[in-house]
Amino acid sequence: MSEYDLYELPNGIRVLHKQVLHTKIAHCGFLLDIGSRDEKPAQQGLAHFWEHMAFKGTEKRKSFHILNRLETVGGELNAYTTKEKICFYASLLSTHFERAFELLTDLTFHSVFPEKEIEKERGVILEEMSMYVDAPEDAIIDDFDAVVFGNHSLGHNILGTRESVSSFQQPDFRQFLQENVRTDRLVFSSVSNLPFKEVKRLVDKYLAPLPPKLGERPRIPFAGYQPLSRIEHKSITQAHCLIGGAAYAIEDERRIPFFLLNNLLGGPGMNSRLNLAVREKYGLVYTIDSTYSPYTDTGLFGIYFGTEKKQVNRTISLVQKELKLLRDKTLGTSQLHVAKEQLMGQLAMAEESNGGLMQLLAKSTLDLDRVEPLTEIFERIKRITAPELQGIAQDLLREDNLSVLQYLPE
Repeated sequence: MSEYDLYELPNGIRVLHKQVLHTKIAHCGFLLDIGSRDEKPAQQGLAHFWEHMAFKGTEKRKSFHILNRLETVGGELNAYTTKEKICFYASLLSTHFERAFELLTDLTFHSVFPEKEIEKERGVILEEMSMYVDAPEDAIIDDFDAVVFGNHSLGHNILGTRESVSSFQQPDFRQFLQENVRTDRLVFSSVSNLPFKEVKRLVDKYLAPLPPKLGERPRIPFAGYQPLSRIEHKSITQAHCLIGGAAYAIEDERRIPFFLLNNLLGGPGMNSRLNLAVREKYGLVYTIDSTYSPYTDTGLFGIYFGTEKKQVNRTISLVQKELKLLRDKTLGTSQLHVAKEQLMGQLAMAEESNGGLMQLLAKSTLDLDRVEPLTEIFERIKRITAPELQGIAQDLLREDNLSVLQYLPE
């Protein structure tokens, strides 16, 4: 990671800024260490609902004014919710940076959750849920969380349930923020051509006056993973399948080696082992990939594919064959070198995206209390050995350690 500026306010809010002289665009946003896993059982879907409601009114703005504030200067305003994070962010010409900074601060800290808007947005989210019924390739990913994590909050759908979303009222949002927002567990991050002194001036103007809100906000750790296989019959024309299980946490020393192994197995490259063995050789699938998502105390690994119903068992067998090869046979010197070069190249290109870099600065700071320099990550990748990867495959990719979820046409 190239150099950046870090500034911590007395109220605990941390600010990271990376100056990039050759761009005219500013990317900035708040990343909060709050996600769907922090919801109580009756709050399922509340974090995501809050993300929506932040745009629906603040102490000094109505929804119309929020939506037009950046659009009128060609900017973009957006947000997302994950299992452990909520992000409000914007991109626009750096000449309008203060406009974005002030707006993001307003909707992050001063939302009022108008009751009429809650009713409107409730319908929007219920429609979002219905869309998943028509998109099994998306729905199976959410349902697989429940297969792996069971009744733990990591297994809950980020959207919540129709019952929970239908029940939320204004006090529920205020209570959720009161329980979860901590000023020392949120970060403002920006990447632009502006000097840090200008960013700091705005930080002192808009963020310094915010009162500190500190204290523990414990998360219930996940433990006791048990492999599970499940088949669901649905009104679909193609079969969908996910194979995987629990994996390593963010601070586990095996995280980066497993990223390499996952990338080799089913990463974005067309030369991934699964793509070559299943799509290119037999033409059984259009898409097959594997993903790895590390969390603070655990992780999730999954291999997804869609195929004809009659080809499901054959495709699963081919996947298991590739996993067995990784368990039984160490990579050759040339294979390992190519895998390392490919991953390092992908990471370097990802850092070329200033919007992605802005979010990476914030996420790394929240998860690790520091930003991992790209050179440090590269050094760790270069030290990975073939026996190390084989040991990880034998640990995580055992057939008896994997869960399977199938959507089959009725």
